[in-house]
Amino acid sequence: MNSLFSKTIKTNKNKVNHVLVLAIILLSALGYSQTDKRLKGIEKEFNSVLESTKAAGFAVAIVEDNKIVYAKGFGYADYENKVPVNANTLFAIGSSTKAFTSALLGLHREDEKLSFNDSPRKHIANLEFFNDEMNNNIIIKDLMRHSTGLPRHDGAWYFFPSHSKDSLVARIKNHEPFTGVRQQWYYNNFGFLLQGVITEKITGKTWEENIEDEFFKPLSMDRSKTTIEGMKSSTNASFGYELDADRNIKKMDYYDIAGMSPAGSINSSVNDMSKWLMTWINDGKYKEEQIIPEDYIKEAMSSQMVVAAGFPSEELPEAQFANYGYGWFLHSYKGHYMVEHGGNIDGFSASVALYPSDNLGIVVLANQNGSAVPRLIRNIAADYMLKVTKTEWAKKHKEDVEEAIEMQEKAKEDTEVSNVKNTKPSHALIEYTGFYENEGYGKFEITLENDSLITNLNKDRIYLNHFHYDTFELIDYNDGKVDSTEIGQSLKVSFTTNEAGDIDYLKTSIEPTTDPIQFKRTPNTIDVDAETLEKYVGLYDLVGTEVKTYIKDENVLYVFLPGQPEYELIPTAEHKFNLKVADGYKVEFKEEDGKIVELKFVQPNGIFTAKRKE
Repeated sequence: MNSLFSKTIKTNKNKVNHVLVLAIILLSALGYSQTDKRLKGIEKEFNSVLESTKAAGFAVAIVEDNKIVYAKGFGYADYENKVPVNANTLFAIGSSTKAFTSALLGLHREDEKLSFNDSPRKHIANLEFFNDEMNNNIIIKDLMRHSTGLPRHDGAWYFFPSHSKDSLVARIKNHEPFTGVRQQWYYNNFGFLLQGVITEKITGKTWEENIEDEFFKPLSMDRSKTTIEGMKSSTNASFGYELDADRNIKKMDYYDIAGMSPAGSINSSVNDMSKWLMTWINDGKYKEEQIIPEDYIKEAMSSQMVVAAGFPSEELPEAQFANYGYGWFLHSYKGHYMVEHGGNIDGFSASVALYPSDNLGIVVLANQNGSAVPRLIRNIAADYMLKVTKTEWAKKHKEDVEEAIEMQEKAKEDTEVSNVKNTKPSHALIEYTGFYENEGYGKFEITLENDSLITNLNKDRIYLNHFHYDTFELIDYNDGKVDSTEIGQSLKVSFTTNEAGDIDYLKTSIEPTTDPIQFKRTPNTIDVDAETLEKYVGLYDLVGTEVKTYIKDENVLYVFLPGQPEYELIPTAEHKFNLKVADGYKVEFKEEDGKIVELKFVQPNGIFTAKRKE
């Protein structure tokens, strides 16, 4: 009997231990439950934000000193299948990546591999900026604090992504500045691309490998990834969502930031990001290991550039300043020093915030596009932890949204007024087709499909809707249909005509601080077989001057006039060719009874006809 009793106790003890182990695992997987008395009632406010913003989900973690005070998920990582978010769910953190990238340079400076006063061209041999002033004066510190004089030029990577960092670096030469070096702060993602490339040149490893080796591994950020492919292949990864025109939750495709990864490609969870926060509020240490040099920590979280000047406003009386460090925005929040960086990429928003004087860190990751959720949840958490007067952030957000919708409707009305009715394009739509290229941005093609102009930008199918005259607007396709809600609200593009009457450029104000960005047109070419080309070969009489056409270089047609170089002809339509090396110059052949009888030179200064010789 005693033996049986002993066996029963042992069995129950094993069961208890098993349950305890499961509970610990579950706790680790789902996050830390609320235990701090300061947070009493906070989850009600968190849920009210989830409801008022109509977000699919979010996760939040709060750290203090060297411990996690709170970590939990709300809503859904997979909204369609109602898979809940937890503290280990992966989200894209977007530009919150930037502090990681600049911190790598902090390590290189510690190792005396660079100085922040170095020219970035010292480390990237093929790097060129727009002009000599920039080439001679920009230093690495300017890249870290957004003081190069360059505006964003985000269209150059967002619409034209590339996995080659070198090809993206080459585009910078054609990026026009809007002010002088160190004259004004302006956010620029390419500066962080260059920081990533510098660390690659110094270490011989990719930026992705450096992030993993220097930060993810020593901080045990085991779930964090540096690529979208890593996120796709992970378990417990969130999908991204947006609100459609009717404020319904709609799933978005993942965006592959590709070669621009140093500016914003990290995917992480709030549990993993908590370790990053602890490192920053503990002078660069994590579990007694110095991960980031202490002097860099202090410098990066101190003012390096003024973002905006001015006194506190009536709307934001507690915002005493707006500055930038290295990969961090610096503000005040209700009398407390705040170091923060948000992140936004298709379907995801983030906020990573530090309150260094309070040894406090808060991270919020949401799967909603361009979302207010991270800011609202961060501020609610800060109000509780800092013991300041609480603001009804969910209520304020609801009022702000209502006001924004009202303003949007008014803007729509204003746009309709600016549209000149009953106009039409100056050319037949086929004449707008072709390839358009800007060396600082990229290349795309416009085609004609069923009387509609169509293009593809970063794999997205776009319809060019006629707005007025030679101005069109870019409208997305949704579920195979043109999104009519975007009409009148979308990015406009205008076409220009050269002296010969051909469409030569597409211009768009995609970068508002500079002149419109111009994309040079190259007409579509057609394939012409050797037998057809032979019809054009011969001698032509141009007012007593003999013009010769002939074939060489594997079925390429050329024209030659005495005293001039030979001109290669590019076929664009039946009997029509463009001169390869001269814009606005064309050659057209006339056919009668199956024979070519004349050649016309179509030039900006006129049309010149040459009769074919027998």
